[in-house]
Amino acid sequence: MKKKNKHLGPIMSGKQDKNTLFAELCRALETMGFDLRVNGSHHIYTKEGIPEILNVQPDDNMAKPYQVKQVRELIKKYNLEAENE
Repeated sequence: MKKKNKHLGPIMSGKQDKNTLFAELCRALETMGFDLRVNGSHHIYTKEGIPEILNVQPDDNMAKPYQVKQVRELIKKYNLEAENE
């Protein structure tokens, strides 16, 4: 993968959904230009031009596998890339 997409590599591979750190998932969303709002343990990500809202929560320090899959599907659906690395 290109250097600018280094945070997206593990998410896009689909092989590490159970081993993705929550911080890595959040960092990937932020590099794609998503805005963050936190409500308790819920990290709510929105992006102008994308109607879906991503609501992710940590499982200790890991991302929940089904949420990693949701992020991957959203990236594919809208052909998103990192904006600010």
